[in-house]
Amino acid sequence: MSESVIADFVATFNSEASARAEPVKGRILLSEKRLVLAADEGKVTIPLSSIFDVAVGQVPDDLGDFFDSTVTVAFEKGGNRMVAAVEADDDKIEKFTTVLFKAVCNGTDVTVKHPARVGGRVTGEEFVPAKLFLKPGTVRFRRADDTVDVDLSTVSDFERTSREINGSDQAVLAVRHLKDGQAALSLAAMDSPRKMSILGRYLRLEYSDLMADLEDVTLSEEQVELLVAVYSTGPGVSLANVLDMESSQLTMVLNDLRSDELVVDGEDGPKLTPKGRVVVSDHLEDVNS
Repeated sequence: MSESVIADFVATFNSEASARAEPVKGRILLSEKRLVLAADEGKVTIPLSSIFDVAVGQVPDDLGDFFDSTVTVAFEKGGNRMVAAVEADDDKIEKFTTVLFKAVCNGTDVTVKHPARVGGRVTGEEFVPAKLFLKPGTVRFRRADDTVDVDLSTVSDFERTSREINGSDQAVLAVRHLKDGQAALSLAAMDSPRKMSILGRYLRLEYSDLMADLEDVTLSEEQVELLVAVYSTGPGVSLANVLDMESSQLTMVLNDLRSDELVVDGEDGPKLTPKGRVVVSDHLEDVNS
């Protein structure tokens, strides 16, 4: 590669673009322009501009008998849609997935309205140009005068919809999340349906990890109220006074929330974990809907 390599590791791979029937071991090289799967028998070069989907842990039936921990890349070549599957240990796959999503999405031109709504109030914000960047646990929109960060652990829901922008209907990603303690809605549109789908895939991947952890958690109204109080009160504020709760009862409820990994102890008192912030975000969204 003439351009700078941002990932280089050994893995097992296969691709519909190659003539091999079985996976082989080789080098996986990723730059800001292309993904190369190289083995002694030859190589498969995939321009990042041709990738239209990235899936983790999903392998097509005709490639899947050989793979466990995988990233599957769907791309176009010669007018045909093809896939390539890469297998490595969990740590390598996790790191490679993150770098690949960034390589495909970072710097993409978008149009954002942030926030479009706060609580039940529609704001006066307009759609403005921005650049998209993926950061650890964060989607960043870099506007001309400032930067907007959406913390993925505060996202309660997202969906693909459409809005009229500059006189024409465009595909829009609607993200519901917390902003300064209130439920908010932010909208992001991009001209490329391909990158919109990949961004949606990235959000689903990040979001599904948190939601999977919450599937078996059942909370009482008292526990939810305490999570909201932890989020909304500042250091030194007595949670027992805010909730009109006996200190012994507060300790018992906090212990239950610690067991469910919804709060942890910080220097200034209990703090929400990412799972706890999802619960609070869901609750505030319900209150304001």
